[in-house]
Amino acid sequence: MNEQDLLKRIQLLEYHQKLLLRILSNQNLDFYKLIIEKGISEQEANRLFKLCEDLDVRMEEQKAEGFLYFYPLFREFSISLPDNLKTKEVIQAFLNQKLFESLMREFQKYVSD
Repeated sequence: MNEQDLLKRIQLLEYHQKLLLRILSNQNLDFYKLIIEKGISEQEANRLFKLCEDLDVRMEEQKAEGFLYFYPLFREFSISLPDNLKTKEVIQAFLNQKLFESLMREFQKYVSD
């Protein structure tokens, strides 16, 4: 293992440690738990948060224009997830943690049980 790989692992551990400290004070942080369980990096998590912010804005704009069908936004969300995350588990974790609630409730309609 080279120095660069070691540095990446240390950074990942530091990020996960920050999340664990937050989880200790609030057990309902399911998305943070998922990040740690799946080994998601801070950069990947930040990209996902940014994507959700953008999709949330676009959905609200589309709703204002009278759109009722948001599958294209769901599809963009699904294909943008890191490979080790499943769409259904991410949506449920976001809902449990009360993040992007209206967007995730809409996306939940497109996930099969």
